[in-house]
Amino acid sequence: MGVDWTCVRPTQAPFHGIMPRKQAKLLGHIDLPVTFRDPSNYRTKTLTFKVVGFPRTLHAILGHPCYAKFMVVPNYTYLKLKIPGPSGVITISISFQHAYKCVVEYYGHATTFVTSEELDAIKKEVSEEAPDTKKSTRSFEPTEGSKEVLIDPGSPDGKVVRIGTVLSSK
Repeated sequence: MGVDWTCVRPTQAPFHGIMPRKQAKLLGHIDLPVTFRDPSNYRTKTLTFKVVGFPRTLHAILGHPCYAKFMVVPNYTYLKLKIPGPSGVITISISFQHAYKCVVEYYGHATTFVTSEELDAIKKEVSEEAPDTKKSTRSFEPTEGSKEVLIDPGSPDGKVVRIGTVLSSK
């Protein structure tokens, strides 16, 4: 990025959240100005970034501190950030293809830092924690003390809801 290394403040604190269940060694912290949009409508703030020594990557993870400082409203479904600007709302967008490419690249970097034995242990641990996919989460298991009631008695579809019969009058 062409940043002078004398601007990086050294630290001994570990960094979590890049590789599953592992910590990375921080090289330090650096304050950089961040600008969203163009000269006609923009916002600039100085953010503190954690510097990690991963080879051949330049990634900036903008999280809650950035969102708070810029008053960002993220929409994860549409991959958009909305930021109030001096001349209206600033909208930052990304394509689903680019987001997928970033996830694949992240996975590649994370797995190179985790040995195969550790990766196997993590996969096993995650699969043990995973919910049972064979059991339908949409099905309702009837319990004792419930009865079926038609949602709309005049409707031909006959949809019902199950309600408890042992509920108190309150």
